[in-house]
Amino acid sequence: MQSHHDVPALLRRLEIADVNPGATDGKAWFGSGDLLDVLSPADGRLLAKVQQAGEADYERVMKGAHEAFLRWRVTPAPLRGLIVREMGEELRRHKDDLGALVSLEMGKILTEGKGEVQEMIDVADFAVGLSRQLYGNTMQSERPGHRMMEQWHPLGVVGIVTAFNFPVAVWSWNAFLAAVCGDTMVWKPSSETPLTAIAVSKIANRVLARHGFEGVCTLAVGPGRTVGDRIAKDARIPLVSFTGSCSIGQRLAQTVAQRYGRAILELGGNNGIVVTPSADLDMATRAIVFGAAGTAGQRCTSTRRIIVHEDVADKLTRKLVAAYKTLPIGHPLDEKTLVGPLVNERAVTEMMEALEAAKKQGGQVLVGGRRRDDLGSRYVEPAIVAMPAQTDIVKQETFAPILYVMRYHGPLANAIAIHNGVPQGLSSAIFTTNLLEAEEFLGPAGSDCGIANVNLGTSGAEIGGAFGGEKETGGGRESGSDSWKQYMRRSTNTVNYTTKLPLAQGVKFEVE
Repeated sequence: MQSHHDVPALLRRLEIADVNPGATDGKAWFGSGDLLDVLSPADGRLLAKVQQAGEADYERVMKGAHEAFLRWRVTPAPLRGLIVREMGEELRRHKDDLGALVSLEMGKILTEGKGEVQEMIDVADFAVGLSRQLYGNTMQSERPGHRMMEQWHPLGVVGIVTAFNFPVAVWSWNAFLAAVCGDTMVWKPSSETPLTAIAVSKIANRVLARHGFEGVCTLAVGPGRTVGDRIAKDARIPLVSFTGSCSIGQRLAQTVAQRYGRAILELGGNNGIVVTPSADLDMATRAIVFGAAGTAGQRCTSTRRIIVHEDVADKLTRKLVAAYKTLPIGHPLDEKTLVGPLVNERAVTEMMEALEAAKKQGGQVLVGGRRRDDLGSRYVEPAIVAMPAQTDIVKQETFAPILYVMRYHGPLANAIAIHNGVPQGLSSAIFTTNLLEAEEFLGPAGSDCGIANVNLGTSGAEIGGAFGGEKETGGGRESGSDSWKQYMRRSTNTVNYTTKLPLAQGVKFEVE
């Protein structure tokens, strides 16, 4: 088996050069903007450089995407699905290399890097089936001799703005569904993780070129002021899918709405788990540790709050602290590592500031919370903090491995009130063996999140269900279920197959 530690060979296999143009219209690669150094958070090494997109480059990218849309939209959806299937097959062939690049560029451990690529493959498979299921309803007309139906048509060029923590999977959620729906796209990846975007775009465009559909998947690496702002303001882009912070997402949504565009927003998560007296504490411990420490706490669905009943709080806390003390921290490509680095030094600083704020608000750090400069400037120990209440710092999302533990007493409704008392509403879970408690948590007076689980953690959603959340999480939905409808426009059609012209609602309008 080829070694992923031979980084130059890995990059060559993925066609990543020392300096890489950061924009493509599907036919050629180019870039006239500033040069971007891409450093690995694992050890600070320079992986490669990217020549970012300038203003003229963005226009060239958009021209390619729009021209491709005019042909792609009239291509039968099942054929579009077959092309997406080929993309999935190509990703499968490159899974190990792409997974290693995700780990090197983002910092997540290798098994998670490969899992992210597998998620892309799975979404491609999902999209292939979807290409034959873009169903519209038929309705009964009140007028005799009339047929009513709805059709779903391609929308246009979709803007996809992704975050560093899932540098390729989130693109696939949008891109593969949009592609089978007949849309083309322009992708702005995070400036922290542009190499994975370039590698995936090259793979996708090789497949598209074989079928003569260059321009379906375009790319523009660049800062927000050059690329992101243009996508938000561009009336040629009817839909923008944005994954990122609440503050930036709010500004983007306002900009898109001003031009009557649509936005899919996947923003902050402050995900909580309720642990009741009847819970299986061993299972809860395993789920919490993965949810809170996995990906070094840098998932939108990372577990950040535990609301545990006072009767079992001490026992659960002891289990969690013991598990945290055994977590292997280190280089993400080391098979023994479970916690890799944070994405940059700013994230480390923000974690330390949050811990200090928690202490000032009555919190006690039970384990972890230290920098690990012996490993590198971006490594930290995941922390567990006992909090006396849900204070201001607990209500904020800190994108780092901090787990706040709070106690509740009395009925489950008290725990649900604490759980729902934060601005975000992405993922949630309850651990209980009581059927009534489980159903209460899932019911209308239960969790207010877009994702609610029973006896499993907040992290690691499957692609078949629509992913997204409520409140400051943005209300967006991606990937599964009927989220495909966001990438299409609905047309209601009525056909009169008679020689008469009756009006609806019994209106009479006769002209002699």
